Amino acid sequence: MNSNKNKFLPDFTEIEQKGLYIPSLEHDSCGVGVVANIQGKISNEIIRQGLTVLTNLSHRGAAGSDPKTGDGAGMLVQTPHKFLKKITSKNNIPLPEPGKYGVGMCFLPNNPELNILCKKVIESSFKENAFKILGWKNVETNDKKIGITAKSLMPKIEQIFVTSLKKDLKNNLEKELYIVRKSAEKNINNLKISKNLEDLNKYFYICSLSSKTIVYKGMLMAEQLGSFFTDLNDPDFMSAFSLVHSRFSTNTLGSWKFAHPYRFLAHNGEINTVRGNRNWMQSRENSLESLDFGENIKKIVPVCETDNPSDTASLDNVFELLKMTGRSIEHVAAMMMPAAWFGHEQMPEKYKSFYEYHGNIMEPWDGPAMVVFSDGDSLGAVLDRNGLRPFRFLVTKNDLLVMSSETGVLPVDPSEVKYRSRLSPGKMFLVDFNKKRIVEPNEVINRLSSRQPYGEWLKMNRSILSNITPIKSRYKFDKK
Repeated sequence: MNSNKNKFLPDFTEIEQKGLYIPSLEHDSCGVGVVANIQGKISNEIIRQGLTVLTNLSHRGAAGSDPKTGDGAGMLVQTPHKFLKKITSKNNIPLPEPGKYGVGMCFLPNNPELNILCKKVIESSFKENAFKILGWKNVETNDKKIGITAKSLMPKIEQIFVTSLKKDLKNNLEKELYIVRKSAEKNINNLKISKNLEDLNKYFYICSLSSKTIVYKGMLMAEQLGSFFTDLNDPDFMSAFSLVHSRFSTNTLGSWKFAHPYRFLAHNGEINTVRGNRNWMQSRENSLESLDFGENIKKIVPVCETDNPSDTASLDNVFELLKMTGRSIEHVAAMMMPAAWFGHEQMPEKYKSFYEYHGNIMEPWDGPAMVVFSDGDSLGAVLDRNGLRPFRFLVTKNDLLVMSSETGVLPVDPSEVKYRSRLSPGKMFLVDFNKKRIVEPNEVINRLSSRQPYGEWLKMNRSILSNITPIKSRYKFDKK
């Protein structure tokens, strides 16, 4: 639908249908970085430092025959309320106080008719779930430095602002926004199938829809993100952290929606168990139950996106589901990427009980992979039990945290460094912005394993086959 012709690559549909490209074999080996103020102080400097880290990870990303089109680059930050308040007032969009509204970063079709159709479906999904549409706003972009391939596939990028009409939401706005987004995705997919509109899936994607976080990403080189999204350069665009990612894809083609970060996370590596993880997740969808979701549970299936998703997209989908059903992000990460607990003689029994209990609910998402994640209130990272992806971090005397898949991504005066360290296999790192401190790996797992009597639950509900006495058969069989 975009008039820019791609001089470097043939039609992607032709490659997918007739070539050797198999989307299900998607893998990642990328660059991940985080800059954060442990005290939770927001500033535009954190954004600028994040862009510096991203630029210094450009060698981790990739480009094809079009040297100015990257496999993907992006940034996940806290919702920049002061900036959004300023720009929405110019567009006559009344924003409530922070935490009372949601902002969605949307990729939409460029074709005017499809764009309007897409928006109608999205708005209808919001209204059906008791939301008020405050308005739409175009996201300012500068495409002068991006490649021809990226331009030819570039969607229209817009933000939608909404607020809930429900009076008794309490702290459930994120859950309600999740339900609406899943509903909209399902409705768009149904429309695509009923009217044979393949371009809807090519361009439609909701990068983020939250009251706490927002994602800026695209089919860009690492050094292009700041110049492409001019919002990031505004002094009023502030956050306490910036989570950045430079993508290197293998066995796949670059895509605007496949760029990281996703709604909760970004990662370096690949999830090699992803096919089994998706299948197990799909097999459980008919038995999903939740008192909080009630009948709305039907709106959020399928849990994993079905349109040739990447391994990270599926990881993020399941991470999001587990988070929205009441777990903390560190709880979800420990469930999905557990430590190597079986046969670990030095590990405390209550830790083993925690991992064993959750192993009956969720199979491990094994890498090798290093995953960084955030819900806006906390920020964490976990290295899977294989431990084959590097993860380094440092903390300065003024509580600046810099962590990445390698060292040296941000210039820091050595005299200002309080300490440096790395993450070990199966261990988790967590920053709690509300409590203004780092939670060490042992404290994280100790806290999680102490919340419930997991060992007792296992004893009460687990049956070991070797302990069961076989029942004698009434029938006699010929041993021959």
